[in-house]
Amino acid sequence: MNELTVDSAVPTLHAGGVVAYPTEAVWGLGCDPANEAAVLKLLRLKQRPVEKGMILVAADLAQLDGWVSVNQLPADRRDEVLASWPGAHTWILPAGPRAPRWVTGEHSGIAVRISAHPLVGALCRAWGGPLVSTSANLAGQPPARTRAALDPALLALLDGLVDGATGGLAQPTPIRDALTGQVLRT
Repeated sequence: MNELTVDSAVPTLHAGGVVAYPTEAVWGLGCDPANEAAVLKLLRLKQRPVEKGMILVAADLAQLDGWVSVNQLPADRRDEVLASWPGAHTWILPAGPRAPRWVTGEHSGIAVRISAHPLVGALCRAWGGPLVSTSANLAGQPPARTRAALDPALLALLDGLVDGATGGLAQPTPIRDALTGQVLRT
């Protein structure tokens, strides 16, 4: 597993690699959401079924263009979503035409977040778009809150790691349905 900087992670991502990086509360795994082989590799590493869908993180709303359809939301719901970003709020939005099944899973929506975490934002800006963001742990295991807590067996399978600190949140970001406001994960 290679130690990467934000800039050196970009070629690894372009090559279909899976990288670990800190997020708001836990360490995450990321890859190019448009690269089916990369997403399926990440899912195999985590032992997570594709049907569950993935979360995408972005640096700004423009990076989500085509991935989600914000304009399908009623104005009051859209305003609430946009007012929460950038921030530690993940919303399920209607999937856009760029969102493939290997990202949405069995869902008609897609979970997205415009992160306020400086490293996540820098990584998405350097990459030039959204990245898959899922906790860096095997399915069913607790998420790693520190680099030292990352599973060595999982680390050995990754293509790289961008070191840094998590944002200090006590829990992973809440997930809410943008159409209804319903909380799906607290």
